[in-house]
Amino acid sequence: MLMVQIVLFDGFDLLDALAPYEVFSAAEIYAENALSIELVTAEGPRSVASGTKGLIIEASGRLNPEQAGIILIPGASGDPTGEGPDSPPAILSRAMNTELTGMIGQALEQKDIIVATVCGGSLLLAMGGLLESRPAVTHHMGMDALGATGATPVRARLVDNGNLVTGGGVTSGLDVALYLVERELGPRIAHAVEQLFEYERRGTVWREEGIMPSSHVAVTDEETNMAMNKAGMTNTEDINSAMETDFNGDWDTTIATPVGKLEVRLSIAIRNGIIQGKATQGDETVEFITPLLQGNKLTWSLRITKPMRLNLKFEVTADGYQMTGLARAGILPASKLTGKRVF
Repeated sequence: MLMVQIVLFDGFDLLDALAPYEVFSAAEIYAENALSIELVTAEGPRSVASGTKGLIIEASGRLNPEQAGIILIPGASGDPTGEGPDSPPAILSRAMNTELTGMIGQALEQKDIIVATVCGGSLLLAMGGLLESRPAVTHHMGMDALGATGATPVRARLVDNGNLVTGGGVTSGLDVALYLVERELGPRIAHAVEQLFEYERRGTVWREEGIMPSSHVAVTDEETNMAMNKAGMTNTEDINSAMETDFNGDWDTTIATPVGKLEVRLSIAIRNGIIQGKATQGDETVEFITPLLQGNKLTWSLRITKPMRLNLKFEVTADGYQMTGLARAGILPASKLTGKRVF
């Protein structure tokens, strides 16, 4: 029997979870009970408040990360334009910081489990460091954030990466569930459910196989250097002068993120006309990625792992012994950076 566990967490999106629930329930009837569906949480049986006006749904079990079958994770429902605790990124962050991340990580290591996500569900996993270098899709508003976590964003309706199947927008829950029914139970059962719902799956299911499209062109280091030259970023004297007077030195900074404050020491220096920088957080030190001086602003990217895995893009200015700026990761709320020169 195919076991399907649909995971709920506080603030989950109703359609993300219940559309697949209906598809799997219909398939259960047509397949003569060849599958079983359960609503679960990381904590066990409880009432779960959805993100849609707090509508309560009862979960009857605790997620079992070793149970063969399918585990489906929905996204979050909240204020799509807000940056407060009711925004989808904040809801996903809270869910990520529960036992759920560890459980899904354990499930991904099992050969007989398929982990599926709908909409922002993939972002929840990616924020927890579970989708490093894996192709995936999420809601179109979260694709930049997905890439910032180290996942490989693919703009498709569905992405099949073996034991990981991800769906894009909210209504992709229908497509994800129908695809999994076809994949696990066969096309005739999936077709019967499609006819019952009067709905046909949308889009091509992207898989990492077949001929690479000829339009796929990688950006080379040479092209990056050409872009820098056009922007006037390679004048060594200008860079040295600006850095010595504005950015050169060590800075104790605070980055105010939606999930807490980070204390980070930034060390910035000029060597042979090249901007070099590193960031130290606790016992972890990482190098700046592609630092560039743009007018009076210094920009760079940085891979962080705490409180979540993200590739942050920084943009700062310096005035004497004060540094201010922002750190961004896709649609996640921008984090304010403030700092003081200490050397």
